[in-house]
Amino acid sequence: MTKTPASELLIGAHTSAAGGAHNALLQGKEIGATTIQFFTSNQKRWQGKPIGQEEIALWNEAVKKTGIQTVMSHDSYLINLGSPNEEGLHKSRNAFKEEIKRCHALNVTYLNFHPGAALDGSLEQCLETIVKSLKHLEPEINKGKTRILLETTAGQGSSVGHRFEHLAYIIEHLHKHIPIGVCIDTCHIFSAGYDIRTKQGWENTVKEFDQVIGIKHLHALHVNDSLKPFGARKDRHAQLGLGEIGPECFKAMMEHPDLRELPKYLETPEPDQWKREIQMLRDYA
Repeated sequence: MTKTPASELLIGAHTSAAGGAHNALLQGKEIGATTIQFFTSNQKRWQGKPIGQEEIALWNEAVKKTGIQTVMSHDSYLINLGSPNEEGLHKSRNAFKEEIKRCHALNVTYLNFHPGAALDGSLEQCLETIVKSLKHLEPEINKGKTRILLETTAGQGSSVGHRFEHLAYIIEHLHKHIPIGVCIDTCHIFSAGYDIRTKQGWENTVKEFDQVIGIKHLHALHVNDSLKPFGARKDRHAQLGLGEIGPECFKAMMEHPDLRELPKYLETPEPDQWKREIQMLRDYA
């Protein structure tokens, strides 16, 4: 297989949609991104505005102008599709449904989301509820081409998704019904106990992912270093190479045949460093 030139690899960041979703594309172009992640609405509110025709037109114009065609949305942080609380679950399902509609309106490639949190319920109940939530939303999900991606989590609190087995359970029940997959967050899996600091560490992790979930279900990566040490189960991002994970991880990631071509999104804490970090990843490739 011919290797994609480093300049064409899909590497970007979570850019700002302030003033309209199209601005996330324009900011992406400014930092040398070939893909972007963004919020389709305020991530800290249950209610989001539907995407209007004017916004769709501005978005399509920006797609042509920037050439950025592969994009990923990140859903609201409030959503918990595994909530044991009836009211919370109802609000989460409605909010996720509206997010899917916005993604379809903009032809978004991927919708990334944290699987959920058990709160005062059991882990098993939480996973089962997530599956039920997504089955409930199946008709809406299948109205467009957006693939929904389960994000690996750090394992803070009662969140699920910090073990590959959790994601495998969800995907096993749903992959024949809806377009679903996984987005690995490097900070999160490191914090959850998957050691990716070296080339061998990545080899072991990818092998385990393939055995437990199946590498065909991996569609994207969030690329972040970690402020907290290995296995801390804390979600605290750091600039690439300046945290507890270190630069060797990201070099090995860009050289790995199963990871090199996947879309990658920075969520590192210093936006003024994104241009440099994107170029750093391209140089590693």
